Amino acid sequence: MNIQIFGSSKSFDSKKAERWFKERRIKYQYIDLKTKGLSPREYQAVRKCVGFEALVDTKCRAYEDLYMAYTTPDAREEKLLEHPELFQAPIVRNGRQATVGYHPEVWETWE
Repeated sequence: MNIQIFGSSKSFDSKKAERWFKERRIKYQYIDLKTKGLSPREYQAVRKCVGFEALVDTKCRAYEDLYMAYTTPDAREEKLLEHPELFQAPIVRNGRQATVGYHPEVWETWE
């Protein structure tokens, strides 16, 4: 398995996801969403698995500040890549598979 956790230091679900993999001694790579974000190719792969709506955190302050609810779909994707604080955390990837949020029931099937 090649696990990547894109998380936020303030997200409790990100911390729970890290703990879940640590407890099972599964190696993972942690990437801070706020500073690094997702590359365009990583974004496309994750979006293909979970969809655009699952990736966007509609409850964060940046969502309102950037008027995401009122922009066109193409502009939403550009803003999402420019402002990584808009991503829902954690995003957990295993190759071509991905989840958004805390989903240990899915991660158990990734072996």
